[in-house]
Amino acid sequence: MSDKQQSVTGKAFDFKLFGRIFTYVNPYKKRFYFAVFTTVFITVFSISRFIVIRYAVDNYIAEKNSVMLGYAILLLVFLLVTEGLLNYFNSYNTSWLGQSIVRDMRVQLYNHVIRLRSKYFDNTPIGTLVTRVISDIESIADIFSQGFIVIMGDILILIAFVVAMFLVNWQLALMVMITVPLLLFATYIFKNSVKSAFQDVRTQIARLNAFVQEHITGMKIVQVFNREEDEYKSFEAINAKHRDANIRSVFSYSVFFPVVEILQSLAIALVIWKAGNQLFHLQIKEGDVIFFAMVVNSFFRPIRMLADRVNTLQMGMVSSERVFKVLDTNEYIADDGKAIADDIKGNVSFNNVWFAYIDENWVLKNISFKVKSGETIAVVGATGSGKTSIINLLGRFYEHNKGEITIDDTDVRSYQLSSLRKNIGVVLQDVFLFSDTILNNITLGYKNISRETVIAAAKAIGAHDFIMQLPANYDYNVMERGAMLSVGQRQLIAFIRAYVYNPSLLVLDEATSSIDTESELLIQAATKKITESRTSIVIAHRLATIQNATRILVIDKGEIIEEGSHTELLKLNGHYKKLFELQFKQH
Repeated sequence: MSDKQQSVTGKAFDFKLFGRIFTYVNPYKKRFYFAVFTTVFITVFSISRFIVIRYAVDNYIAEKNSVMLGYAILLLVFLLVTEGLLNYFNSYNTSWLGQSIVRDMRVQLYNHVIRLRSKYFDNTPIGTLVTRVISDIESIADIFSQGFIVIMGDILILIAFVVAMFLVNWQLALMVMITVPLLLFATYIFKNSVKSAFQDVRTQIARLNAFVQEHITGMKIVQVFNREEDEYKSFEAINAKHRDANIRSVFSYSVFFPVVEILQSLAIALVIWKAGNQLFHLQIKEGDVIFFAMVVNSFFRPIRMLADRVNTLQMGMVSSERVFKVLDTNEYIADDGKAIADDIKGNVSFNNVWFAYIDENWVLKNISFKVKSGETIAVVGATGSGKTSIINLLGRFYEHNKGEITIDDTDVRSYQLSSLRKNIGVVLQDVFLFSDTILNNITLGYKNISRETVIAAAKAIGAHDFIMQLPANYDYNVMERGAMLSVGQRQLIAFIRAYVYNPSLLVLDEATSSIDTESELLIQAATKKITESRTSIVIAHRLATIQNATRILVIDKGEIIEEGSHTELLKLNGHYKKLFELQFKQH
């Protein structure tokens, strides 16, 4: 995925996008309204403290009324404690709200991703999706915990301060307001600068995740081909771009905050200058001077924080736009079939099927064949001839472009997708095992598959002995992608997984080309066992393993060029015989 595709550009604040984010608040409306309520009260208590101090200075300190001054101090303590409690409840509540919304969005996003069709994953780096599900979603939480509600509170405080200043002394208030246009201009420049940097940061994080995920997964290839230094330099370049994007944001902050401090000092200087003249002419009280000194200091703090909050909000908006792009991806296999695949007999038919992964670059061309219930057919051919595409189409992991595929005379598109796949067992050449126990890798979490069933299946397949030799046998953790097992052992685990699943149809990418002779014999025995009494389609890599198949299809460049039993095909003196003799000579 290119930088251009990953980057997101949009409005400074997209109300439509924010409205969509806000729909996730609906289940938590009471929490949200409580946050708004406490935010308003925090504003009232913030300004009340300064009003009480002003009144106490002018009426109790000036008049030397120690009793009333004591009451005023108690009132101040009450206001401070109450404001502190409100800030605590508001902070906890908004963080809880943000995390709850993040949980809901992450679950929705993951649920969406696991239902996307295989073609989407062919074109999307896994690391990018990891960024969307983890990092980008987490940034959206800040919209509620540090963004919208907090911004609303800061704005309310600013309004309250401005109103209070003008009510107390409009002339001193104007002195403070002189600096505001400069502050707004600086804030505008800062906001745009940081927004651009934040967008670049998110893009570079996605690139980093994609690169690291891919290269750690393929570390063995990196090391085998002595590519460590080159890959290090590639990573260093990507990481440098990530650093540069962050430094741009840091530079913006390092310029903006001193500017705010200077403008704040200027505002205080103007207030002192104007107040000094008014005090000299007895046009102002001491309490008003103290009031303005405190308010000016508190007035600039929310403005400075407001710019930061707005950028937090924008960062969340950028992340949410990326997340919604994934959620809006309509890369689904259509699941509008009504038929339930119960009691499937296993009669399979491909009728004039055409298929291409991209446009009309046909991988399969006019493929037609039938498999009767209980039969085993094998598909052979050179790499890239289209063998694996046939099994991808049967389970509707990809959709065929033309023709018809039926099971028991019913179009596969007429079946409910989950019902269809429940009846098809698949053993792939590239076996994927999770970082979990052997038992859990076989059952995949199905509660109705007991440990006893798994053990019985392992014995039937011929894998029980090697499992029992492992340190924790069926509870042995195979680690990520089954790294603790050999290729042949992983293949046997996949056979057990399909066997306990007890499918009506079996598609088998029979991978014996890269394993030792002992494992090959075990897999051949497992293949014979697992294909008994069920319709099976076997992708054959070694022709010696499929000589007993009911029929063999020979595919070349996406077309069936020969069809028949092993004996019949040898008599043809065609493509199959050449393949057989070539493998026989190699052995």
